[in-house]
Amino acid sequence: MIRRLYDWTLSMADHPRALWVLAFVSFIESSVFPIPPDILMIPMILAAPSRAFLIAGVALVSSVLGGLLGYAIGALAFETVGQPVLEAMGKADSMEAFNDRFNGVGFWAVLVAGVTPFPYKVITIMSGWTAMPLGTFIVTSIIARGLRFFIVAALLWKFGAPIKDFIEKRLGLMFTLFVIVLIGGFYALKFL
Repeated sequence: MIRRLYDWTLSMADHPRALWVLAFVSFIESSVFPIPPDILMIPMILAAPSRAFLIAGVALVSSVLGGLLGYAIGALAFETVGQPVLEAMGKADSMEAFNDRFNGVGFWAVLVAGVTPFPYKVITIMSGWTAMPLGTFIVTSIIARGLRFFIVAALLWKFGAPIKDFIEKRLGLMFTLFVIVLIGGFYALKFL
């Protein structure tokens, strides 16, 4: 089933209403859909590099709005909707321990999930469930998703198709390493 969703998402890249499809995929990916919008963004930007930043902007706005849906699921419907989504992703066992530590590092959790391959939908639902301040959630989501989508757009705009393999295979790792270095830097400053 995941493969069919992936293939469908990819096939929408050259659809006449691809921006609307991207908005839809970005929105639902932030709360329930398993396929990231990057799969659709990459071929769209390669086909129309002059629209790279418009495409990234659509993904950003839709993703943050979808993140608010994930937040609402966590806050208002965790037991009926949020918990089954997290269980389906294999994240149910660690929910209680995660809840205890989450709000103390909530800004960082949203930032990390927004830019790394960690499923953003898990953090949106958990943010609502743990009652993270909504303002913190929104601002951090804008920063994180903006970084992710606009870096992809900028790389594709600047380098085109030759950078596609790097983005698809290594950009998630690069974002993860960047976050580790960033957190390590803050940790070093705190204790040095």
